[in-house]
Amino acid sequence: MIQRLQSLWLLLAALLGVFTFIFPFYSGDVIINGKFLNLTASSHVATLILTGVLVPGCIVIIFLYKNRRLQLRLTLLAIAISLLNIVLYFSQIKKFNYGNISLASLMAIAIPVSLGLAARGIWKDEKLIKSLDRLR
Repeated sequence: MIQRLQSLWLLLAALLGVFTFIFPFYSGDVIINGKFLNLTASSHVATLILTGVLVPGCIVIIFLYKNRRLQLRLTLLAIAISLLNIVLYFSQIKKFNYGNISLASLMAIAIPVSLGLAARGIWKDEKLIKSLDRLR
């Protein structure tokens, strides 16, 4: 069933991933040339690839509702990818002289939270189905 609550959490994670391409995670002056730059998902190759995999991955995971085990595994993989993405963001901050973490950085931090809530919902559905199978 596509109208489950975890589908909304996965859709929210995908939308937040798209917003990380638009809104900056960090803004400041770069050490090398002194330019004022914004750190977004597209400003570094590794974050671009990870976010580029994460966003369509969340959309694909929504449609795997018939295979809950695979859906749960892929959701846990997406959580790992999003946490690695946050680590890469913070490693990129070291290249700046000074600057400020943007309020939009909460979107990048909210992605693994929403994916965790989706995984929790998938796990609850799996437990419910197993308990119903035992009753038959």
